Amino acid sequence: MTERFTGSFTQQEPIPEAAIAAALKVLGHGRLHRYNTAPGELSEVARLELDVAAFTGARYALAVASGGYALGCALRAAGVAPGHRVLTNAFTLAPVPGAIAALGAVPVFVEVTEALTIDLQDLARKLGQARVLMLSHMRGHICDMDRLMAMCDAADVTVIEDCAHTMGAAWKGVPSGRHGAVGCYSTQTYKHINSGEGGFLVTDDDDIAARAILLSGSYMLYERHAAAPPPDVFERIKYDIPNVSGRMDNLRAAILRPQLAALPDQVLRWNARYVAVAHGLSDTPGLAIIERPEPESFVGSSFQFLLTDWAPDAIRALLGRCAARGVDLKWFGAPEPAAFTSRYDSWHYAATAPLPATDRILAGLVDMRLPLTFSVEDCAQIARIIRAEAGALFQRG
Repeated sequence: MTERFTGSFTQQEPIPEAAIAAALKVLGHGRLHRYNTAPGELSEVARLELDVAAFTGARYALAVASGGYALGCALRAAGVAPGHRVLTNAFTLAPVPGAIAALGAVPVFVEVTEALTIDLQDLARKLGQARVLMLSHMRGHICDMDRLMAMCDAADVTVIEDCAHTMGAAWKGVPSGRHGAVGCYSTQTYKHINSGEGGFLVTDDDDIAARAILLSGSYMLYERHAAAPPPDVFERIKYDIPNVSGRMDNLRAAILRPQLAALPDQVLRWNARYVAVAHGLSDTPGLAIIERPEPESFVGSSFQFLLTDWAPDAIRALLGRCAARGVDLKWFGAPEPAAFTSRYDSWHYAATAPLPATDRILAGLVDMRLPLTFSVEDCAQIARIIRAEAGALFQRG
């Protein structure tokens, strides 16, 4: 009998009971706004920011309305202005070039490697074109951060890390987001902790932190922040930074604090599922699994593989055959954007020359979510289905 998977690739786990209780407490007192506190009370948002700073090892943290807001706020706080050029990965999701373009800045795309990380050779050729690199750890794949930071430090290029897919990951034990000047994270439903929408940015830089807090709508109430620079830093710049309200509210902060505490255990669960898929797909003819470098501690919340040099019709056939058996795969090589699978040549507001290495990789790149509502056995079954269908199509040629 042909196997069919019956799980949902978009169903998340329930919000934990501790987070529900914390949310009900906030709803009970009604003080949802980030600065609406009782006398002597430290807001849920400020407490979450302390938790995030401790979790990442950063001096300062700011909780905001979305991961996209964190990216835009970080760029502006780092001094990016209209007309500036900003380096970024050619393989990323639309909010990354979107954050750059929304400031009136110009994305400069860098090629991707078969490891799905930024091509450091192409980056070396382009470092002189910009003063900021927004590095996307796309789909949780981390490049050689030691080499990248040495290159960027030598060229005086500020690194902002997009860690939407790497919260809880690390490179040589250093948490993702802590190599560059700023780390940005997302708490959107499909990321590693879930508040529907939300995000953080972290930094050790006094001025960047103060600018970000003022940008996020502090209304001169910056002294109510706990994971923040001292007041004298704000006093120097408080009249120069516009208010672009976007700090997180207390309800979402309350939901996130218990989830953040549980994240290390969740990472272990994700990685067990990732390993089950990788084991099941190993040595599948015509299918290449992305190699994970030894210094990388990753979070396996999604899975990617390459069908290098497969004809587009064959890839479409694989997606259709897997879908008929309940396995939902996404393809970054489709000529038209579909949901989140847009590519650099889909973003007409960020025109660029062709990137042949990236084009070849994206042409065969297949992507799949691994929600924690799947069991390890589910993931083994998914791998069997993909393996059977890919093998049959590859043998046909």
